Amino acid sequence: MRIDVEDTTLIVLAVHVVVCFVFAVLISANRRPSSAIAWVLAIVFIPFIGALVFLLIGVGRLPRARREKQVEVNELMLARTPGLSEVSHRSQWPSWLASAATLNLNLGALPMVGGNRAELLPTYSGSIDRMIETIDEAVSYVHVQFFILVLDDTTRPFFDALRRACARGVTVRVLSDHVSGYLYPNRRETIAELASMGASWLPMLPLRPLRGQWQRPDLRNHRKLVVVDGVAGFTGSQNLIDSSYLKKKNIARGLHWHELMMRVDGPVVRELDAVFVADWYSESEELLPLDTSPVILSPDVAHDLADMQVLPSGPSFENDNNLKLFVLMIQSAQKRVSITSPYFVPEESTLLAIVTAASRGVDVELFVSAIGDQTLVYHAQRSYYEALLRAGVKIWLYQAPTVLHAKHFTIDNDVAVVGSSNMDIRSFSLNMEVSVLVHGRSFVDRMRAVEDDYRAVSDQLTLDNWLKRPSGQKIVDNLARLTSSLQ
Repeated sequence: MRIDVEDTTLIVLAVHVVVCFVFAVLISANRRPSSAIAWVLAIVFIPFIGALVFLLIGVGRLPRARREKQVEVNELMLARTPGLSEVSHRSQWPSWLASAATLNLNLGALPMVGGNRAELLPTYSGSIDRMIETIDEAVSYVHVQFFILVLDDTTRPFFDALRRACARGVTVRVLSDHVSGYLYPNRRETIAELASMGASWLPMLPLRPLRGQWQRPDLRNHRKLVVVDGVAGFTGSQNLIDSSYLKKKNIARGLHWHELMMRVDGPVVRELDAVFVADWYSESEELLPLDTSPVILSPDVAHDLADMQVLPSGPSFENDNNLKLFVLMIQSAQKRVSITSPYFVPEESTLLAIVTAASRGVDVELFVSAIGDQTLVYHAQRSYYEALLRAGVKIWLYQAPTVLHAKHFTIDNDVAVVGSSNMDIRSFSLNMEVSVLVHGRSFVDRMRAVEDDYRAVSDQLTLDNWLKRPSGQKIVDNLARLTSSLQ
């Protein structure tokens, strides 16, 4: 029996239609419509490659065992010392903040706690030096967790401090992302250094199928934190690597990263450590003890004390924890919203909240880099500028060759968030992140000073200038935007 070209075409077309229909049904289940449409279009126009990519990174969550461990730790955290959520400045909260604290507690299982102090660390070397000073004071344990962890000339003093801690008998535990370890130099040297000093190191979310370690490969642990003895903690945007990120193209372009870390002291440190405990348990069978000692809040009501709440988020939870908090905060703003995000590719509700805030008279500003290190994300981000500018959002472009990698935002005069989370779809749904919600006028004043420093070395983008950019750039920006929904 002979099948001619026309019959073959009809058969291929029929198979293509069936495949597209099946994938459309699979894709649409429990997925945002924008994401579902993007995946369906990808499979329609590039059927085999699109379907293969979807099967690789479009489906699946963290394995059940990992999600069950998170639930177990959450229950332990919620069962800790009664009264932990009592804070010293609750009467000074804006009216909406109590509901935000309740939301975070229900999502992340960690309460808002008072009696904390924070030190902002806006320089790359300064934050490393401050962490080293604190590690050198350790007597019991040091917990280190970074998305990117590399031994190089910049970070060697940090590793030396860990070695000194180990020599004193301090327990040092270290977590770093498995995949990122292969994307940067000195992987073997880094692991060997940790082993030789006696530190315990585990890779986060390892992809080792032959060992039974596998999950959707684009789900990554993006957190950055250090905890020393449960009394001092660090978190923010900075990875432990040279500020050039040691990539040849970055060095050739003269790029270097600008970050914001903070050191915290007070009851919030135990909450930050609980995030490390959960991640350590996720990568091992060792459940470290949670600090359940009574919290005695100082009667001191000094202006520099702040109420803080740690919010972990990511695919180990059932909700997009950070997305819900960020949208609530922007919707609640009455006077001012200042956002700093190196990768700004907002989910629909975030974009709507920002545009609406600007339209109702809130002073909204966005700090981003004038240049980008990730081409698709950079162009996707630019595709949102016109809508923001038309709504009245001020956009500040941090001058090259610096990549503004800090991740934080402030609301009105007394609420802020600092952490590892970008304001993009990846950080909302795919990455494991950690954010710290802070209430305190003194803290926000210091954050405003940081934002003032950004503004001083940034160029304001205007709508007229933006609309005059070349047509080729507009096309690339708009096409890149389509890829942002493939999740």
